[in-house]
Amino acid sequence: MTETLVLVGTKKGLFLLRREPGSDGWSVGDQLLGMQAIYGVAVDTRGDRPRLFASTHSEHWGPAVAWSDDLGRTWSEVREAPVAFPADVGASVERVWQIQPGPANQPGVVWAGTEPAALFRSTDGGESYELVRSLWDHPHRAQWMPGFGGQALHTVIPHPTDPQRVLVAISAGGAYASDDGGASWTASNTGLEAEFMPPEQRYPEFGQCVHKIDRSPLDPEQLFLQNHGGVYCSVDGGQSWSTIDAGLPAAFGFSVVAHPHRPGTAYVFPLDSSGHRNTPNAECAVYRTSDSGSSWQALRQGLPDGFYSIVLRDAFASDGGDPLGLYLGTRSGEVFGSADEGDSWAQLAAHLPDVLSVRAAVLR
Repeated sequence: MTETLVLVGTKKGLFLLRREPGSDGWSVGDQLLGMQAIYGVAVDTRGDRPRLFASTHSEHWGPAVAWSDDLGRTWSEVREAPVAFPADVGASVERVWQIQPGPANQPGVVWAGTEPAALFRSTDGGESYELVRSLWDHPHRAQWMPGFGGQALHTVIPHPTDPQRVLVAISAGGAYASDDGGASWTASNTGLEAEFMPPEQRYPEFGQCVHKIDRSPLDPEQLFLQNHGGVYCSVDGGQSWSTIDAGLPAAFGFSVVAHPHRPGTAYVFPLDSSGHRNTPNAECAVYRTSDSGSSWQALRQGLPDGFYSIVLRDAFASDGGDPLGLYLGTRSGEVFGSADEGDSWAQLAAHLPDVLSVRAAVLR
């Protein structure tokens, strides 16, 4: 028997959506974690019981990371070694944008990405964190610029089988890869366009505004990337990128989800442009490729028309199931779900606060 759990982080707390075994309906739990903005959520299923994570931000107390081992009934907060800069750094964490559990072969590893752009690592299941100094001390860091939402390290992608390899994305700094467990980092942006730069400077070594990256663990060398302008694919672990947005109604967007069981399949949620952040033709539609970006199919059955909201970079996720469940949250407080890999959608929740982050898992 299985249960599907969806974590929905909003501007005003966390909500848990649950579908019980054998049920087609969803329950929406009470507001958790009070009036805090939840910029990142995660479900860690590597242990004997799932551990839920929420990166919280209080207007009074600032940022923190909380975890729950009882499906949200009680929460603990990292206190002894929180996601915070050492005193000698001379900086303070403004937000924790990403909480990412490591792969199965690293059962205690949890990564955190922050604003200003920095990477933290935990080896005790997310109960304490240490700054990855090698990335903070990278010579490029002084030239990273804040994106519209701030200078965020918002994506962490550990390799599913090689513990030495991890890829991160920074807005606006680009993608950086490590092949030695985080001891050193190399810019990984070949082929990515910085459309906001003058024409002769649009393919720099770094400085691109990458919005999100994802990959299937069955083909870890293939990655899908939503850029500030453009959708890209890499087949060499991020060393180089090729544009794949032909066939989409627009190349701008924030989120991308790779199918965990079908390499070559990915999903995006296009928006008109950086200057007109609405859905094309006011249609709420997910687009799917099943051939690594050679073609795209619009998936809008069950999604509304006359839609002027958007989906943020961490507000679109899959549950890892088979068939795959997909879930997206909007800035107008709706959550939509698909139980058939995107072919059809249903509204699971409405009238929530502004949705910032979504993660899902099938619990066994």
